[in-house]
Amino acid sequence: MIRLLIFFFFFPLTFYAQQDTLSFQRGEFLKYKIQYGLLNAGFATVELKTENAISDTLIHAVGKGWTTGMVGFLFPVEDRYESYFTENELKPKYFVRKVSEGGYTQDKEISFDYIKHQAQEINHKKGTEKSYFIQNNIQDMLSSFYYMRRFNFDLMKANDSIDVNMFFDGKMNPIKLIVLGREKVKTRYGKLDAIKVRPLVLKGRVFKDEENVTIWISDDHNKIPLKIKASLIVGSAKAELVEFNGLVHPFP
Repeated sequence: MIRLLIFFFFFPLTFYAQQDTLSFQRGEFLKYKIQYGLLNAGFATVELKTENAISDTLIHAVGKGWTTGMVGFLFPVEDRYESYFTENELKPKYFVRKVSEGGYTQDKEISFDYIKHQAQEINHKKGTEKSYFIQNNIQDMLSSFYYMRRFNFDLMKANDSIDVNMFFDGKMNPIKLIVLGREKVKTRYGKLDAIKVRPLVLKGRVFKDEENVTIWISDDHNKIPLKIKASLIVGSAKAELVEFNGLVHPFP
């Protein structure tokens, strides 16, 4: 479940100047309600921990996802992602992926070495260890969310497109983000100004094609996803912000 949510909106920007205004801080917490068709499918959260067991110079992000109700009974999901990334450059140093989605499971740890241009992956499920070539300008699935929020959307206009390399499943995955424009979007917090974007996602296993995901991001200094809609191979899904805490700037 969290994997779906991450693919919906964890896409970074690369060619636009960073803002001086910080968009997040340690202690931030966001929760999303996920629906599959008419069913309440589950929840997903993303959080920046205030403590860090590895290093005080790194930011520790945790993403969780789980199914509930009938969906949880038919397709139990319990996902957890963790990312440790540098505070200034927002470069991932360590990534954890532990997922259980029906019969699909993964348990991996990845360390990034930018001097050697290597990602060292430990697969606990298979008991294997592999090294992969990486470039310097990469993000993992979770660090991408925060990397994106450090860039200035005011410099972007409709039809601008942005490219980035995301390291996932042992390879570099090129992702393109297209800005569709700005509009008001209805949320449980009222009608809010939003930036409408569309990531060209990886088609095949989850999504019908490259252009079936739409995201509305708050058009303010927080730059948090408000709503996400997607057409899947089977059915459709949407996610909506339902809880928040620890934001840097006033919201809504």
